[in-house]
Amino acid sequence: MTEKPKFAVFGGGSWATAIVKMLCENLDEVGWYMRNTYALEHIKKEDHNPNYLSSVEFKVSQLKLSNDINEMVEYADYLIFVIPSAFVETELKKVNVSLEDKIVFSAIKGIVPETSLIVGDHFNTHYNVAFNNIGVISGPCHAEEVALERLSYLTIACADDEKAKLVADTLSSDYIKCTTSDDVMGTEYAAMLKNIYAIAAGIAHGLGYGDNFQSVLMSNAIREMKKYVKKVHKMKRNINDSAYLGDLLVTGYSVFSRNRMFGNMIGKGYTVKSAQMEMSMIAEGYYATKSAYNLNQAKGKKKAKTPIITAVYNILYEGKDPKKVFIKLTDKLD
Repeated sequence: MTEKPKFAVFGGGSWATAIVKMLCENLDEVGWYMRNTYALEHIKKEDHNPNYLSSVEFKVSQLKLSNDINEMVEYADYLIFVIPSAFVETELKKVNVSLEDKIVFSAIKGIVPETSLIVGDHFNTHYNVAFNNIGVISGPCHAEEVALERLSYLTIACADDEKAKLVADTLSSDYIKCTTSDDVMGTEYAAMLKNIYAIAAGIAHGLGYGDNFQSVLMSNAIREMKKYVKKVHKMKRNINDSAYLGDLLVTGYSVFSRNRMFGNMIGKGYTVKSAQMEMSMIAEGYYATKSAYNLNQAKGKKKAKTPIITAVYNILYEGKDPKKVFIKLTDKLD
């Protein structure tokens, strides 16, 4: 690897755009892959992403733009993937160069549907990326607040502390503060699970539940998350840290949360399909719900007790009435 590693971001959505913005604060050149050729041409001419965070202006001279994923993989040492989990494998199938010597960081908050693996596991198992070369970028942080340069915090997780620190330093600025962690799997599972709980919070709001219930729901959600993550990867961690509790709270309560918005629509009576069609962004929690539920069920007697995940699954995938499901859920919370 060169002394000054090259970074590339893969994805064209709001979070990808925000990460490119953060990198541009510290790097002379940032690679950016997206498949939308119209968006790429627009950025070259107008200096901003036409579809997401359009208020963020870039110096095009800082950007190496491409809709060729292989070109961008070959260009960079650090690959930051921000493609929605439902589509990441479709994009990776286009890659015909080796990823084995690359350092891959995931900012994807979901599970790869084709393999039911968190993104880091997917790269390790199917693309031979060494575990020490895999990392996670998690919140609590919303892309919209990065665009506004409001003070935000990130957690950078990697088994290799030096790589975690390098990514943290490269993303840090006056308005971005980064901490590092070695809990790669726990951080990534928590980032996936909090989207499911945000959908639950949205459903509750759509059904007319108030702040009192929301506080109980979030309190139970963090305890449920702790049990779930402990089952999949047991290690010493403080579930009250920002990467877990903080990310859960901002996703469950913020008006910027697409998962909460999606849940709110479901609570108000939208069908899953109609809610998805009305939203311009992907609600990762929809896909995560099925994977998280099935992964837990596969553990049989050793599964974690997850009444909130089960409730959301029953509504989204079993077609059960949200009102009736939540009446039953309220009796399981304390």
